[in-house]
Amino acid sequence: MEVTEKSAEGLDRRFQVKVPAAELDEKLQARLMEIKGRVHLRGFRKGKAPVSHLKKLYGKGVLSEIVQEMVAETAQQAFAERDLQPAGQPHPHIHSNMDDVLAGKADLEYDIHAEILPSFEPADVAGMELTRPVAEVADKEVDEALERIAQQQTSYAPRKAGQKAKKGDMVTADFVGTVDGEEFAGGKGEKIDIVLGSGSFIPGFEDQLVGAAVDDDVDVKVTFPDDYGAKELAGKDAAFAVKVIEVKAPEKVAIDDELAKKIGVDSLEALKTRLKERIEADYRQMSRGHVKRALLDKLDAAHDFDLPKSMVDAEFEEVWRQVQAAELDEEDEDKSEDELKGEYRKIAERRVRLGLVLAEIGKRAEIEVPKEDLQREIIATARAYPGKEKEVLDFYQKNPVALQQLRAPLFEEKVVDYILERAEVKDKKVSKEALMADPEGEDESA
Repeated sequence: MEVTEKSAEGLDRRFQVKVPAAELDEKLQARLMEIKGRVHLRGFRKGKAPVSHLKKLYGKGVLSEIVQEMVAETAQQAFAERDLQPAGQPHPHIHSNMDDVLAGKADLEYDIHAEILPSFEPADVAGMELTRPVAEVADKEVDEALERIAQQQTSYAPRKAGQKAKKGDMVTADFVGTVDGEEFAGGKGEKIDIVLGSGSFIPGFEDQLVGAAVDDDVDVKVTFPDDYGAKELAGKDAAFAVKVIEVKAPEKVAIDDELAKKIGVDSLEALKTRLKERIEADYRQMSRGHVKRALLDKLDAAHDFDLPKSMVDAEFEEVWRQVQAAELDEEDEDKSEDELKGEYRKIAERRVRLGLVLAEIGKRAEIEVPKEDLQREIIATARAYPGKEKEVLDFYQKNPVALQQLRAPLFEEKVVDYILERAEVKDKKVSKEALMADPEGEDESA
């Protein structure tokens, strides 16, 4: 077998492979000898059929398998011997007449084509200067969290006969909705609880029930939002005939030890401590998001190398699919499709570049994702599909590609941790609002 490099342009590599017919026949004879003892042919004792007879019966099929195996093996061999790593699955281009090859009349000749991963020296991350925004948890935030918990525990008591509903009250009602005089799917409800001012219903619906009393009939007129989930109703005017069955006022919930015990905490102080710790954990996560963004920006700026077009194309297709499935931001609405594609292709290039940089840093640092971490992630994913946990677990056990997609973000976070441990990271106190603001373009990271 001869493997020669046919061309090397940028990251593109092509190899020419020639396997003599005699070598193929030798492999075929060896494979037929392997199966000889396993087949039982009519007229022959088991294992006694001559190889020449087996060749007539199975030769073409077996040789076809050998050719497929050789193409795959030589593709790996051609790149491995030159210390090259394909950016994707190498593509074979067979030039021989396969009928002649399978008949043993011709050599097997084919090309192997693939892009390779670029070779580059990653930037030295030791001492990289980064700023991490941090914010302290104020007592006010803990108090606001307590208020939200108290609201969630709110109970309601019927108002006195004839009393009118106020904002914050719970109104129980029957209603029938119509558009252009016709009832529509999902527009009818019986004994539905509506908290006035909660914003749970169509804008304007709850406001028109303020002032209603038990047994009142209220004609509610609203307009469905333009972005309403049911497209056939979006932007349309609707009328609801509402019958008020009951009006209940909220009963104030005291923020005390009893409230804490209702949600399984021993005391109010213990609840405050738990809430503060939870908010602090949220803040740490936000701080990490900002410093990670800054880190990725520096890594992106520090590296400039050719990118495999196939990887960029695949990443762009995924990015563009997400763009098409979502609403455009206001600043993008006046741009042409070509302009948008150009911008999002740059995002795809950034993601591929950063992915390669992080992978190389992780490789050199010998960073791995422990099996237990991956197992926890699989279990967490499975729990998101109640009743189908076993199917999800089986799916990842049988699909290496899907498993790698699950491993990739875990690996990325470990590499980021590795870099942050070696970088010069300075904390900077900021406001809660500044910390909660999304890092600009964070979704453009690796």
